[in-house]
Amino acid sequence: MGLTESVVVQAPRDEVFAWYARPGAVVRLTPPWMPVRVVQEATDLADGTAVLGFPLGLRWVARHRGARPPERFVDVLESAPLTWAVRWRHTHDFEEVTPGTTRVIDRIDSNVPALLLRSMVAYRHRQFADDLAALHRATEAGMRPMTVAMTGSHGTIGTALGALLTTSGHRVVRLVRGQAKGPDERVWDVDAPAPTLLEGVDAVVHLAGASIGGRFTPAHRRAVRDSRIGPTTALARLAADTGLKAFVSASAIGYYGADRGDELLSESAGRGEGFLADVVEDWENATRPAAAGGVRVVNIRTGLVQTPAGGVLRLQFPLFAAGLGGPLGSGRQWQSWIGIDDLADIYHRALYDDALSGPVNAVAPEPVRNEEYAKTLARLLHRPALLRVPAFAPRVLLGQEGTDELALASQRVVPTRLSDLDHTFRHPDLEPALRHLLGR
Repeated sequence: MGLTESVVVQAPRDEVFAWYARPGAVVRLTPPWMPVRVVQEATDLADGTAVLGFPLGLRWVARHRGARPPERFVDVLESAPLTWAVRWRHTHDFEEVTPGTTRVIDRIDSNVPALLLRSMVAYRHRQFADDLAALHRATEAGMRPMTVAMTGSHGTIGTALGALLTTSGHRVVRLVRGQAKGPDERVWDVDAPAPTLLEGVDAVVHLAGASIGGRFTPAHRRAVRDSRIGPTTALARLAADTGLKAFVSASAIGYYGADRGDELLSESAGRGEGFLADVVEDWENATRPAAAGGVRVVNIRTGLVQTPAGGVLRLQFPLFAAGLGGPLGSGRQWQSWIGIDDLADIYHRALYDDALSGPVNAVAPEPVRNEEYAKTLARLLHRPALLRVPAFAPRVLLGQEGTDELALASQRVVPTRLSDLDHTFRHPDLEPALRHLLGR
């Protein structure tokens, strides 16, 4: 039993092999629908070890062997008790088609049925080809390797973005609030960051902030606000003193308010009303010390991030897979969404493209109504979407304000700044994006 699949990518063979050897490659190639996390990456394709964590404490330990750069490397499963039940030898071959193109061949010798492997390998090939294409676009636009300090690096977005940056040749220094675990981690005091925190750093990506999901109690409001405004202000001041090239900070389309009807909301649209609009405005204003110090500041106003690894899709997927999903309320509310890999590309571009500054709407070009989203997700899962969720249902968990600002929010946001720059989206349309992310 086994599987052999291949894809031709537009890159020379040595560049392809080098990509696989960089930190973050395993993270970028692990399908987000799989119940697995990367515990350890191999530091050497010739004799390194990668460790994946599965539920129930199981560990998949793969030893790299037989490397012949830039032609081949192999990984073999070496972890008990999995080796008692699973046979696994994965050979990665790279064949030169032309001096500028390479055939990537995955040969898997295993007793795992090929049917279960095919979607994983298809995802890996598409992901790798898209990552290489994005890297080429960045290089052609003048991107050069830099050292990037990142907060929130262990979250869903930070994990995907950090791996994209390191496979693109950048060094990522993770700013952590606990103990630093190596030379690429630094302890970050959110209220009073050390003067040397950003030493040797070219740019900052600031993602940290408490989740906005939940009932809007006074304690929740305080946590959402306090985790953003003060820490962002302190970090922005330090960035100005350090003289960085760029300060790229998370923001949100909550700036536009909970319901703007059918109005198309570009970055020039005024702010809306409500708690989240207030927080986002103050959050963006907290980056001003960096801008005043001559640092290029970009505020990434993020839409509904699509990935089964976290966020809204992670919550909805099991319901829809069980045939219990459907439109929420009237289903007429607009959902401005973005695939997680397109979001990572936007953050990457914000680091190197001097044409980007100020607010940038990080949303796909085509927002959809909630009813269309529900039908699309159900269709991909071969399930009905007949069970309309009444508008009062979310109030049980979120309360009235949380329901209005989160569950029933309607914002028709468009990425005008990116469109003006002819930005390339990997997945501008919803169905292909979900197909890729869910392995469908």
